[in-house]
Amino acid sequence: MKDLIIHALAVFMGFFAIMNPIANTPIFIGLTRGNDHQTVKSIALRSCIIAFIIVTIFAISGKLIFDLFGITLYALRITGGILVFMIGLNMLRGNNEHHKPEKSASHTIAQKEAALSIGVSPLAMPILAGPGTIATAMNFAAVGGNFEVIITIISFGLLCGLTYALFVSGEQFVRAIGPSALNVITRMMGLILAVIGMQMLIEGIHQAYIALFV
Repeated sequence: MKDLIIHALAVFMGFFAIMNPIANTPIFIGLTRGNDHQTVKSIALRSCIIAFIIVTIFAISGKLIFDLFGITLYALRITGGILVFMIGLNMLRGNNEHHKPEKSASHTIAQKEAALSIGVSPLAMPILAGPGTIATAMNFAAVGGNFEVIITIISFGLLCGLTYALFVSGEQFVRAIGPSALNVITRMMGLILAVIGMQMLIEGIHQAYIALFV
């Protein structure tokens, strides 16, 4: 029992380090800026649920999925890096039109779905359930039997709950700092997101080079 508790703490802290919900909260605020509170909550919930489902699937049968579709981790890292870099670049430039819905009576279901789509990409994948998180889940789940798989899933579920709470409470943070400071933070997070994406891309290319040419 003591070993399982230690393993569970190690898994949780490993996920916390790789996903870092505290650092992701300002990014979430920047991506959902301009949406009403209910939509922000829906985006947060959707992103956490989808991230949890993705990590659960890969924790249970990640290697099988990779082998079945011929996917490599470096290909996933390169693709995710490009996507994150482009989104970060748009935030840095202040181009967030795709998640600033019109505040009027003509606010349609299609517009709300467009806002909610942020919860799928880039939030759930690749920011929350990115290549690093997926690889971590696969590694933790592969160290033992069914207990280790269950511990991995539960640990990530707890982290998703913590992430949701931080995302939802971000609105109080926005009210406290004001719109001008939020605009500065959004651009700073855009720069950080672009750097993260570039780092993912570089690591993916490096891994691909080693796998294919070394």
